[in-house]
Amino acid sequence: MLLGGPVDWTHGKQSPHRRKQQEPSVDNSHFVGISQYIDLLLDAICVVDASGTFVFVSAGAERIFGYKPEEMIGRSMLELIHPDDKAKTLQTAAEIMQGQPKVDFENRYLRKDGRVVHLLWSARWSDADQLRVAVARDITRLKRTEQRQAALYHISEAAHAAQSLSELYQHIHQILATLLPAANFAILLTDADNGLLQFACQFAVEPEAIVRHQAQIIQFAHQVLQERLTLRTSCPPTGPKQVRPLALQHWLVVPLRLQDAWPGALVLFGQAAYSEHDQELLEFVSTQIASAIERKKMHDRLQQIALYDVLTNLPNRLLFSDRLQSALYRASREQSQFAVLYLDLDKFKQVNDEAGHAVGDLLLQQASLRIKESVRSSDTVSRFGGDEFVVLLEQIDELSTAQAVAEKVRLALNAPFALAGAQFSVYPSIGISVFPLHGMDEKQLLLEADRAMYQAKNAGGNQVCGGNERA
Repeated sequence: MLLGGPVDWTHGKQSPHRRKQQEPSVDNSHFVGISQYIDLLLDAICVVDASGTFVFVSAGAERIFGYKPEEMIGRSMLELIHPDDKAKTLQTAAEIMQGQPKVDFENRYLRKDGRVVHLLWSARWSDADQLRVAVARDITRLKRTEQRQAALYHISEAAHAAQSLSELYQHIHQILATLLPAANFAILLTDADNGLLQFACQFAVEPEAIVRHQAQIIQFAHQVLQERLTLRTSCPPTGPKQVRPLALQHWLVVPLRLQDAWPGALVLFGQAAYSEHDQELLEFVSTQIASAIERKKMHDRLQQIALYDVLTNLPNRLLFSDRLQSALYRASREQSQFAVLYLDLDKFKQVNDEAGHAVGDLLLQQASLRIKESVRSSDTVSRFGGDEFVVLLEQIDELSTAQAVAEKVRLALNAPFALAGAQFSVYPSIGISVFPLHGMDEKQLLLEADRAMYQAKNAGGNQVCGGNERA
């Protein structure tokens, strides 16, 4: 029985009919007015029948649900449960009615004002009264704290796992989209050279939404950076009726802060209004987002310095070695072939000595572009130092393919270079080695290609040697 005997939940008194059937010696007077004590509880006491209809709700429910008890009595609990939690709530209710009490069940309800409230329930079924009695505790504040901490963790994890800035931006969008309305999302960063705000990334449920609101996005981002304050507002629709949204356009724009700097802004907008909780959450994670972006930028700069030639921006020896090792693994597994071209620019020293190092540097930059344009995007062009370049041609079908590409490179470099108001000419000597014909490892392939290159140079230069036969 409930509370020592059947209770009229609308008045908090025992049923007279049932009281007559009880033994006269039983004193239930201490249960009279028990609802007065129940109403003092901050948690909500809810009693529903087998159909899930509220038959009693304590006064504490108004603090949690926003409804007065009399507004809830007679209503189905399904009307108030968050749509995404209805299925699991019905399943748990069925288990309770089968005699399995619950003390730690969580779900979400929709308050009268439309806000979401997270609840922790303890509940059991009274078979005698055919009622389910439950106590609801509001754990919304706790869940929000957990959300914030989880968001910080996931953003930090994404900063380490993302292979590029674009991938990091995508991860940030996905993380935020699980916490608040973020269908239309953009990050704007201040350009270090001109000080202007530029789009770092943009994601939209309708791609044209970003284009349509581009000027407004920049305006709001500039505003929050000037004022160092978040903007949460709703703007009336503008433009022709056919392009007007169904409701007001709601905006949430948060400045990104990095210590004493404000590198940019994060922008969300759409048809759903943003709450104070949404604003607090975004403000809370904005510093972490700014740090993650800066950390990734720093990582990319260090990686650029470590793996790429400063002058030509081509892969250096270290990165070329890594890609050659990958090519060796794939070719061995797939029984395929690849080639290495080793080339040196004859007469480059003469240009350097006569025109100066600045012109020599320009010539190397233009030569690197010509070599890249002569091969596939999947191939690797590397500068080993000075006027030496090495090319990795992956997955060639025939040995003659490597020779044809080498000849294409030679002809591209034969054209004069227009530099500093004058024309200069250099002529490449190119050596070829092919896996597996000329070597089975990196050292042997490079050695054979280098030896073939010197064979071409000693034969007068401006020619290709190696490829079909061992020299």
